[in-house]
Amino acid sequence: HMKRRAALATSAAFLLPMTSTSAASSTVFGHLKASAPLPVLFIGHGSPMNAIEDNAYRQSWQKLGADLLSKYEKPQLILCISAHWLTRGWHLTAMEKPKTIHDFGGFPQELFAQQYPAPGAPAAAREIGHYLRPAAPPGSDMAIGLDQSWGLDHGTWSILKPMFPLANIPVMQLSMDYHRPAAEHYALGQALAKLRGRGVLIVGSGNVVHNLRMMRQGTPANQAYDWAQEFDAITADHIANGNLAALTNFQKLGSLAANAHPTFEHYLPLLYAAGAVHKGEQARMFNTDFTGAAIAMRSVVWG
Repeated sequence: HMKRRAALATSAAFLLPMTSTSAASSTVFGHLKASAPLPVLFIGHGSPMNAIEDNAYRQSWQKLGADLLSKYEKPQLILCISAHWLTRGWHLTAMEKPKTIHDFGGFPQELFAQQYPAPGAPAAAREIGHYLRPAAPPGSDMAIGLDQSWGLDHGTWSILKPMFPLANIPVMQLSMDYHRPAAEHYALGQALAKLRGRGVLIVGSGNVVHNLRMMRQGTPANQAYDWAQEFDAITADHIANGNLAALTNFQKLGSLAANAHPTFEHYLPLLYAAGAVHKGEQARMFNTDFTGAAIAMRSVVWG
């Protein structure tokens, strides 16, 4: 059973003042060069064992990474929003060498031995921290913190290692403030959209449905609880129709949402990815099945 992610700790972070996202990109981003827009991804990561098992999920991530490198410029930076880093306020990893975090328990030693030694990007973290303005109410004193203590948790490295096994692209994580309303997570994703034209590959990593307590091991991938299938279908419909702002209303689904997400940290990364989508971009969905009847592996590429 995976440990509850650390967090709500801010002691190793310092805060940057908020600045308007309307500032000229050329003056804000000295370390991120202009590029053709890169795609934005939401990856259903499921069990960390997917990082080492030769299964359909890992194979799909390997293919996705190869396809991205063949069709687009190599990213200057990967910015990942993982379900497993929750903080007060928002924070960016800003160390030169982020550590590989094994934030789980009860798995084989082979999984704990996994490392993903991608470099960090401290200078870019400072620039992005100055650029981002969280979707806070007027007069809010919220800021972006630069963190020196976190690293890359399994929501990040378990998918990036199959996608980009050389670990030669800098990686940064953006934390999530679990206590803020869904609309603010989506709005921060909208602010991230401009980074796509600065060589940044934005990756949300979570799950459209995630209820560990209700998992039934051995259930075929095409079978799931009725509530899991319904919540996944509603979410997929919003994505397919480009009705992305509606994703923020998931809690209005009542008991359906409560079953799909007893806690909703695995859903929030989808809001960041959806917010970063440019108007009119079509979604390509894959891994549209389930693990253990209660985890939806649905993943999306936009762009």
